[in-house]
Amino acid sequence: MRGRPPATIALVLVVAIQILCTLFFVWDIAAGIIGFQRAPLSWQTRELLEIGASLGLVLGVGLGTALLIRTILRNRDIETRLRAVSGAFADLLDERFVQWGLTRSERDVAWFTIKGMSIAEIARLRQTSEGTVKAHSNAIYRKAGVSGRTQLLSLFIEDLLDDGAPEPTRGRSNSM
Repeated sequence: MRGRPPATIALVLVVAIQILCTLFFVWDIAAGIIGFQRAPLSWQTRELLEIGASLGLVLGVGLGTALLIRTILRNRDIETRLRAVSGAFADLLDERFVQWGLTRSERDVAWFTIKGMSIAEIARLRQTSEGTVKAHSNAIYRKAGVSGRTQLLSLFIEDLLDDGAPEPTRGRSNSM
């Protein structure tokens, strides 16, 4: 268990104790029902086993609750970070759209394109013809200096991988 957090090790030990005690009690009940003859345990041993099982149960509930709270807090933190990144990505897109001089319609088409929608889906959402969407797409690719939707998306991925710092408008070759 090298390299594991102490909480994980403690939880594994508590679960192991609970499993052993559960096996003992299930065996004890099953043996009594089947009529299996066994040497009776002294009351001191039985009390120690019951105390151990109770302690294991209490520790399991306590550690489980602590880990659940920790997981919930971690999820909240991750969701907050994701919203921040999502907002930063939206800001990056808007900044690029302004740099490229996209019209409002071209911006809408660019957003839908980056979201992975097909030309037919974009046309349906915008209530325009597919030809209009294709014309807007070609204008977007020309203004961005790319040859298609894959290269358009790669522009934004590169910017995000470069610490999200947008670079000045750069010439793109069509060989990507």
